[in-house]
Amino acid sequence: MGVRLMVVDDHRLLAEALASALKLRGHRVLAAAAPTAGVADLVVSRAPEVCLMGTANPAGPGVFDPIVRIKRERPQVAVVVLGPVPSPRGIAAAFAAGASGYVRHDERIEGVERAMVKARAGEAAVAPLLLQGAFAELLNPVAQPDDEGQRLLRMLTPREIEVLVRVAEGEDTRLIAAGMNIAPSTARTHVQRVLMKLGVGSRLEAAALAARTGLLDRAVLSAGPGRAPGRTGSGNGNDNGSGSGNDG
Repeated sequence: MGVRLMVVDDHRLLAEALASALKLRGHRVLAAAAPTAGVADLVVSRAPEVCLMGTANPAGPGVFDPIVRIKRERPQVAVVVLGPVPSPRGIAAAFAAGASGYVRHDERIEGVERAMVKARAGEAAVAPLLLQGAFAELLNPVAQPDDEGQRLLRMLTPREIEVLVRVAEGEDTRLIAAGMNIAPSTARTHVQRVLMKLGVGSRLEAAALAARTGLLDRAVLSAGPGRAPGRTGSGNGNDNGSGSGNDG
């Protein structure tokens, strides 16, 4: 027995092509329409058994909102989403909205037809391979790198970033002071602040942490040519208040 259905897709040609193929297989197509923004009104007014809803972006904000309304106003209508393979969260979002199935947009017509029949019967219509991929990703998620380097970099001022780069290059207080045109006492203060913010007890630990987390590479890029971020002329503010390196 054929299924009474509607086909909706943002791409009208795709909707019409799929509708034509399903008609040839004995199904009654009430409408083939675009865009999906108006799908809820159409489904509520025509009340098909199944709605095939195509989407190119299952992760887009609000893409499944029409399904929520359809299930609220026409709970007997089974909605099967046709779309690219999303993340497991994308599949979950479709079902959370009330979808009865999720089928790849490049699925053969036989696969779409099976999903329609299962959805009409009240069964979940998801291809086994799609489920396997979703479960595999959920059970073995790809670890997202903890961007500790970026987090630490945001804690440092431009002067402190330059100091860290110089510390990592092995410069002592005298060289740091001379290179930055500040007093050694000011250089020591900058170094101590860097160590405190990074939560380490020595320059060696600071250099190791910076290298391990990628902070050093980011700091070098941030410092730019001459390793002097934030420096204008021969210095400014408190950095020059103690002279230009004469006390060391």
